[in-house]
Amino acid sequence: MKVADIDWDTWQPELSATLLFVIKHGEVLLIRKKRGLGAGKINGPGGHIEIGETPRECAIRETQEELLITPLNVQASGELFFHAEDMPRIHGYVFIATDYQGTPTETPEAIPLWTPVNDMPFDEMWDDDRLWLPAVLSGKAIHGWFTFAEEHLLDSKIQVLSAPTQST
Repeated sequence: MKVADIDWDTWQPELSATLLFVIKHGEVLLIRKKRGLGAGKINGPGGHIEIGETPRECAIRETQEELLITPLNVQASGELFFHAEDMPRIHGYVFIATDYQGTPTETPEAIPLWTPVNDMPFDEMWDDDRLWLPAVLSGKAIHGWFTFAEEHLLDSKIQVLSAPTQST
């Protein structure tokens, strides 16, 4: 299925979720996900937004739960729209942080992994990450639309914005 085949104006996600990337000293803090959707893959910490919670609050909470740190200087960096027939349809909010309090610690959810920004392990990440994550890590904001089947990217459309978004 192509991105253009979907009526994104009426499209409804099954869940809304967040991703957060701490960037410090030329490295980004990633996780190896231990359970749930994408278990075994490398990504940023994140998860689904709870009722009454803003995307920013969720990104901070999920990072606290998954890595036992509190991200600081959190800034919205984009929105992602994922359509699949065999996985949940997801509206994702992307955030970056430039600092944190605490010590990144392995939890039942995730194993922390510092990686140089210019040497991302894209072969162990979701197929779409290589298309939009470099822009986010370089300080740009993005909007992205993706179609998937069996955890494989079918099609994508990326819009790179000149400044970070104002998602709350």
